Amino acid sequence: MSASQRYRAANLALWEELTAIHERSGYYDVEGFLAGAERLGPIELAELGPDVPGRSLLHLQCHFGLDTLSWARHGATVTGVDFSGAAVALARRLAAETGLPATFIQSDLYALPDVLGERFDIVFTSWGVLIWLADLAGWARLIADYLVPGGVFYIAEFHPFALTLDDQADEPLVGHDFYFPTAEPHAWENDGSGSYADPAAHVAAPVQYEWNHSLGEIVTALLAAGLRIEYLHEFPYMSGSLDWPTLVTGADSLTRVRGHEDDFPLSFSIRAVRP
Repeated sequence: MSASQRYRAANLALWEELTAIHERSGYYDVEGFLAGAERLGPIELAELGPDVPGRSLLHLQCHFGLDTLSWARHGATVTGVDFSGAAVALARRLAAETGLPATFIQSDLYALPDVLGERFDIVFTSWGVLIWLADLAGWARLIADYLVPGGVFYIAEFHPFALTLDDQADEPLVGHDFYFPTAEPHAWENDGSGSYADPAAHVAAPVQYEWNHSLGEIVTALLAAGLRIEYLHEFPYMSGSLDWPTLVTGADSLTRVRGHEDDFPLSFSIRAVRP
């Protein structure tokens, strides 16, 4: 088994296991979603939402499809893609339960052209996706290839600088991880417990592999793929809540760094167009 195959197999085992944990978690609140609760965050709703009704939308790394189905509720014709068979099976079940029309495909991201040939008005991805990608240039080319001329790519994501924070430290702004890309992924050994959606859950998968991508690398990859960037926005907050001592969630449900609520970059968004 090659190194890249080993990395993929380890991460796939992790996400196959996490799907059932996340389905039960309050973080994802599947019961609330089925009752009609909004799953999408205020950033992507404000920036992409007006473009969605009546458009075809491809959601890359969709996990078990709550955001994909949410875009269907907002009027898009949706296709979600994830490499986890457990996640795709759950997404299809939730689509059936809600009666929302949606297509879900199980595929490795880079092998997607082998099973999906159509193009889309919008390619969307969000929140915690980039650290799982070894080849950012290939990712960007894939996005460009799946867009119709004039089509829109949109991402809302954790700021790469925010990922340098120590998620165990009590003091704000304690560095923990690297910012700039490295030749090899970081291997994180799991201690048997914890997911961002359920810190108390038992996770048996022994290791996961993550790749750093700086903001400059992300932008350059999209430009090199031929996309025209309309904006890059940075925010001192992010949607949802992570169980980090340095973070606080306000009444607006947005999370900020304690003591640096207005001046620490926690998330970013990019909108790009295929000419």
